[in-house]
This record gives sequence, C-alpha cells and structure tokens, in this order.
Amino acid sequence: MDYIAKVSGLSHFYGDVAALDNISLEIPEGKMIGFIGPDGVGKSTLLSIISGVKKIQKGEVEVLGGDIKSSSYRKNICPLIAYMPQGLGRNLYMSLSVYENVEFFARLFGQNKEERKRRITELLEDTGLLPFKERPAGKLSGGMKQKLGLCCALIHDPDLLILDEPTTGVDPLSRRQFWELVEKIKQRQKNMSVLVATAYMEEAEGFDHIIAMEGGKVLAAATPDELLIQTKTDNIDAAFIELLPENKRKGHTSFTIPPLDLKENDYAIESENLTMKFGDFTAVDHVNFKIKKGEIFGFLGSNGCGKTTTMKMLTGLLSPTEGKARLFGKYVNGDTFEMRKKVGFMTQNFSLYGELSVKQNLLLHGQLFHIDEKLIDDRVNEMLLRFNLKQYENSTAGDLPLGIKQRLSLAVAVIHKPDMLILDEPTSGVDPISRDNFWKLLIELSRKDNVTIFVSTHFMNEGERCDRISLMNQGKVLASDTPQKLIESKNKETLEEAFIEYLQEAAAHKTEVTNNITINTSSKNTSSAVQNSFFSFLRLFGYAYRESLELVRDPVRITFALLGTVILMFIMGYGITLDVEDLKFSVLDNDKTPQSREYIQNLSGSRYFLEQSPIDTSLELDKRMKSAELSVAFEIPPQFGRDIKKGIPVQVAVWIDGAMPFRAETIKGYIRGIHNSYLQQMARESSSAVINEQLISIETRYRYNQDFKSIYAMVPAVVPLLLIFIPAILMALSVVREKELGSITNFYATPVTKFEFLLGKQLPYIFVGMVSFFGMVLLAIYIFKVPLKGDFFALTFAALLYITVTTGIGLLMSAFAKTQIAALAGTAIFTLLPTVQFSGLKDPVSSLEGIGAFIGNIFPVTYFINISRGIFSKAVEFNDLYTSYTALAIAVIVIFLLSMLVLKKQEL
Repeated sequence: MDYIAKVSGLSHFYGDVAALDNISLEIPEGKMIGFIGPDGVGKSTLLSIISGVKKIQKGEVEVLGGDIKSSSYRKNICPLIAYMPQGLGRNLYMSLSVYENVEFFARLFGQNKEERKRRITELLEDTGLLPFKERPAGKLSGGMKQKLGLCCALIHDPDLLILDEPTTGVDPLSRRQFWELVEKIKQRQKNMSVLVATAYMEEAEGFDHIIAMEGGKVLAAATPDELLIQTKTDNIDAAFIELLPENKRKGHTSFTIPPLDLKENDYAIESENLTMKFGDFTAVDHVNFKIKKGEIFGFLGSNGCGKTTTMKMLTGLLSPTEGKARLFGKYVNGDTFEMRKKVGFMTQNFSLYGELSVKQNLLLHGQLFHIDEKLIDDRVNEMLLRFNLKQYENSTAGDLPLGIKQRLSLAVAVIHKPDMLILDEPTSGVDPISRDNFWKLLIELSRKDNVTIFVSTHFMNEGERCDRISLMNQGKVLASDTPQKLIESKNKETLEEAFIEYLQEAAAHKTEVTNNITINTSSKNTSSAVQNSFFSFLRLFGYAYRESLELVRDPVRITFALLGTVILMFIMGYGITLDVEDLKFSVLDNDKTPQSREYIQNLSGSRYFLEQSPIDTSLELDKRMKSAELSVAFEIPPQFGRDIKKGIPVQVAVWIDGAMPFRAETIKGYIRGIHNSYLQQMARESSSAVINEQLISIETRYRYNQDFKSIYAMVPAVVPLLLIFIPAILMALSVVREKELGSITNFYATPVTKFEFLLGKQLPYIFVGMVSFFGMVLLAIYIFKVPLKGDFFALTFAALLYITVTTGIGLLMSAFAKTQIAALAGTAIFTLLPTVQFSGLKDPVSSLEGIGAFIGNIFPVTYFINISRGIFSKAVEFNDLYTSYTALAIAVIVIFLLSMLVLKKQEL
C-alpha cells in the first residue's frame, strides 16, 4: 500500500448544501499533504471523515488499509490517528494547565503514570512549553495554544497526523515555529503521514503534495512544483486562481494600487495612549497612531493581539480604561449618533440578518441610519449595482456564499456614506478571487470617495496593499510605517520576514517565545496499557478527573453545585409549610357580656389566632379587612349571652379573607373546631339542661405526626425536588457544553468508549449531589427541627441511587441536545413539572388517574419521596421499601442505557 487514505465517490451534505461532491482521491503515504482552498470548500469535512470523527453519508473511505466506516475498525486504528480540529485551541480545556491538558490525552490513550510523565516531559521540552506547564491553557498566547494542541495530538505517537488549519490567526513567528516543529517530528518519524488544511497559500509551498479544492470538488492533486508548471504561475496563490472554473475566474485581473495624495496634518483617527483592561488582563496597552483622511491603514497581528478591541474603542462600542481617541478631530463618544453616522463598521464575523434578503438588509440599515425616505430606494439600488449584488437582491443573506456575504457586509457598512470605514478581518476565509475583488472595492472607496479605511488582517499580502500599517503583538504596537519601509528597516525581502524580526525583538525581553526547538530522538512510544479494551478505568478516570478540575475551577458552577440546593431549601423553608398560624383577628362585640368576652378569650387562647384591637363599627371592619390588617373578623350579635343561657340558637358572623382559597378553607376548619370545643366546654360546665352534651364523642389523634405539622411532610419531599432539579441541570450542561465548544471532538477521535465518557462525566456530579444531600439533611434536622426517625444509612443509599438517576436524566438530555439552552429547557420541563404534579409531592400518587397516574408510577421521584418520607417520619425499614429501592435501581440502568443509545461516537 503506497497511500495512507483512499477516497471513492465520497459525498457529504449539510441540508441541501453539498460540502463534498462525489470526490475520489488517493492520498500518498509518508508525506506532508496540504489541502488548500477558502472556507466552505469541504477541506474540514474531508479531514474529519478520514479521521473517523464524522460519519460517512455516501461513498467509501479507506484509511491505513481498512474501511473507516466500520466501527470495529475505527476502534482498532484510533490509537494510530491524531486529529487536531479547526479553531485556535479547540481541542484544549482552558481552565486546565498545560500539563493537565496533555495528561488528559495520555490517559485516554491508556498510558500509565510513569509513561505519561516521561512522554509529557519530552513533548513539553521539545516545544518549549515546559517552563509554562502550570499555566492555564486559556492564558497562553495563540502560538503556544497551537503548540499545546500539537502536544496533545502527538502524545501517543500516531502514524497519521491530521491538522485542520492549525495556524489560522497566529502570528508569523509562531506559525514558522509550528511548521519547524512539525517538520522535525516528521523527520524523526519517517513513516508518519501529515494531512494539513490551510488558508495560507504560502504555507502550502512547503508541503510534499498539494490537494486544491473548490465547491466540494478536487481541482488538482500534485506536488507544488508540478502545480506551478501545470498552471504556468510563480506562486500557489496564483496557481489556485488558475485552477478555478472559468465562471469563477471570469473578469478577474491583477490590479495595482494607485498612490494616495495625502494632506499634511489632516487626520481622520488619532489615538493617544489607548488602553483597555479586562480585570487584570491588558488587551490593549497604550496604543498610539494617526491615520490621515482617505488612507488605507492596516492593522496586522494574530488573533487575540488586541486589534478588535482597539477597533471597538474607536467606534465607541467600548470605553477605554485609559487614553483617548479622536475621530475627525472630535473625541469618541459612543452615545453620539452623529459621530456614528460618520463611521461604517464591518465585524469579523458575518453579523447581518441571515433570514432577510440582501435588499431587505440594505433597506433596514438605511432606515437605521436615518437616510431620507425619498433617497433610500436609490441608495439601495446604487449599493446593489456598485457591489455586484443585483442578481442576489432577493436571496436570503444567510444562504449566500462567503465571498458574496463579505460584499454585502461592505455595502451595508457604507450605505450611509460614512467618512471612515473600520473593517475587522473582512476577508478571512474567502477565496483569492473574492479577496482581490473585495480589495478593488476598498481601493475605489479610498481613492474615489476619499473614505478613510482602517482594516485589520493577519494576511501579510493584504498588509502590503495598505498605504501604511501597524504591526501589533500582545496589545502593543511594535512599529508603524509603509509596508516597504518596514521591510527595508529590517533588511528583509518580505513583510512577513520583517514582522517576524519585530516579534523576535519584542520577545527578547520575555520567555514566552522559544526559538530553539529540539526534538527528542527517543524511540516510538509503546503504551503498556491495552488501549482498545471494552473498558478502561484509566480512560474513565481521565474524563472524571478532568470534569472535576473544570468544576472546581469555575467558582459559579461549584458554588451552585455544592450549595445551590442547600440555599434554595433554606429560602423555601419558610414557605414550604402549609400550616396556618398566628392569624390576626378582631371582634365587633355588639353584646359585651361575660359570655361574649369568654367566647373571645377562647379564641385568643388558641395558638392559631392573635387578637388585635376591637372593632367598633361595620365600616371599620370592612376597612381593616380590605387593608389585610386582619385575616379574620368576628361579629357577635346583641343578646348573645342571654340567648345562649335560654338555649336560643345564636349566629356569630365570621368574616374570612378569601383571597387565598386554600388558606381560607384551613381557617374555616380552625374556627369550626374552636367553636365546637367552646360549646362542649360550656356543656360540661353548665348545670342547665338546655345545653345537652352528647353521650359519646370522638377524639382524633394523629399517628407519626402528632403535632399535625405540614413541615414534617413537606421537608422530606422538598429534598427530592431539589435533588432532581439542580444536579440534573448541571449534568445537562456538561456534555452539550463540549459540543458547543468543540472539545467533543476529543471523544470522537480517541479510543474512549461511550460508557467511559458518560460515566466519567457523571461521577463528579454524583459526588457534589451527595454533598448537597448531606447539607439538606443537616438543615432539615437542625434548622427546621424535622426529626429523622429511621435509618440514616438506608436514606443515604437511596439518595445515592436517586442522584445517579437525576444526573442521568441530565446526561440523557445533554446527549441528544445540540445547544445548552435546549438542554437546559428540556431538563427543566422534564424534571420540575412531573415532580410537582405527579410524584406525590402534594397529593398521593394513588389519587391520580389516567396519564397522571401512569407518569407518577414510572417517575423515579415518586419512589424517593416514599423513601424519604417513610424514613424521616415513620422509621420505615429497608425491607419495607424494597420496591422503591428496586424501582430506582432499574431507573439508573434504563436511563444510562438510553444515554448510550442517544450519544453518537461520530459527528453526523
């Protein structure tokens, strides 16, 4: 076999869009292969399919001599492939240190402790990251993140290394060091094949083989020299343009930038010590520059160097921590509409309304900038024609090709005829022809309309097209001048080489950039662990440990996880009781006899009632009830005492506040009870035959809850309520969060199984759930004075089963949800509502009928509420609750199996 991968008739669709269109390809073995082309041509899709990360929709793909479609084959060759996904540090965990990130990957590939330590130390020494091994990944520079990502990918010495745009957005020096590192690794491992997708055409010139792609198809596959000969060009950028279909190249011509006649001291932008700090982090550090009217000024630097932050301060979107900025002689004020009308701002990412058409987007922004209604239609048509958008005017903006989206964004930015245009990396990811066409429009705006253009980019060839540029690194401006003068100042041939020289000088005072990269020549790693076994405790522990570290280092999450339930129970504790006590009452006594006063005293002696000042008139009664001063008012009629002595029936009027019906019913029951007790007492004490006491009376007593306090029933039920809500919510966000961040790729691309991944993610949340349980039990016993009459260990075992179920529900939601919002909403709906309505929290499940009864009998909360109430109030033993324990155990198994079924080991 002389090829590392063979692709036959491969097609892949995202909805109706073909990312790969029936391509067939043989990729040579032992070579460094470059996949070139703009964003959206299918490079990332193809590489993710070859790595086994993405599922094949149509076609055949052989990798390392076998069918990658076979799950058993993928499992066997997984340790032989390393995949580094697109995105700066996307396979890293930002709260973990450099060492912890690499150690996590080492565990996933089954390396024991001694082997891990040796391999990690070697890799960190090789890349110059060893001095920073304790630094969190989130605090590394872009270049260092990419080196760390490479260390994670190489920890198991793969035969096939797949890098998806690994240097996009990093500075030229870090980019050069990265490729030197890869080349030296390649020299050490002669048989290792490297597949690289890149947006930088100049990088491709150093590869052994180039595969050019466009529109989901392969344009050419050859060596760089063969490609240049075939296209009769002298650089890969020009060669790619020649390879494009005729309809793509039609009308494209090379262009020159006419000189700009600048007036002295006529400035559009002036920056004075502009500084922006976010906490302890300084994003922009005392930046100074001046841009003249009509000038194209370039801001060159890597992602994260402060370009975007500077632009936001210049447009008033951010207020600087220090320093000042002036636009056209006036200080920037983000609240001034007139100032904003002078500026057009084009963001780094497409930020228009994707559901609106091209014309609708233009009309909307014209209206937002208060263009006269009589002129707005003409202005929109002018933009459609000038930016070649007429044929797309009724097309939905979200469905446009990337190059057309960029033209639309530019048209929107200038529709109000601004004097200045600020563009944040406007051509990132577009093809060379679209980039050239875009720059032609910029030059026209600058030279014809005298629009000042401030553009940021990390493409050096774009920097050479600017009138002047500033080179920026780590929040500081290293130098500002014309591109040619910057090149000459360092005696270099290209702007990139000059930029690298400036970066090296800046790094001379720091230790972050390491120029001397050495590769250890130790033999190929042979892991002592069985990497492809059905189950590996090491891999499971790797995920559990990593999840625990991230949880502990997130103050908000760990506080919510450990104390959320306890705090909520403490807050709810004063409202969960259904008892009605300390009711304020007053009396309108129209009799004022010893009998009426005795009746009133009987009420005052009850623990349920608090007597207030007496009522004098019916009008006062109404007023005090209306103001909620009184919950109950009694009106005793005239001759009350005389009629009672004579045995004449007497009616006492009782007024109850009925705004809350349940409370009113409870008060009514209290009053009837006290009234009957009063009559019985009179019967016992009176010698009159008029009042007859019944020969037999019934006296009620309550078993298990002799004081008849609802809190004794509610607290044991609130514990299950909170233990299903918060642990399930936290768990639901854990897996889907990895999907949104992209780190789920580490699950797809490593030997870890579904069982190991899910259980590893779940274990830390089971632990914090148990901590919450113990906190709530202590709160119940010592704060709410609810006695625990049964076996504490039996309750703890039930809680362990129950928390495993509740976190499992969150895990199940997270396994199939695509966003954190969907997972959060789904978990809240499917936990809280059934718990409140159907689990016996308020009404016994036995009283439910139909669907409600079915839900109540299968819902796990029902059984834990039975256990909790039984052990707290009745001292029920384990044997008596066997059915409930069994139901929880079955729920654990069923929910976990469903999660494994829903979770996919490949991206769709």
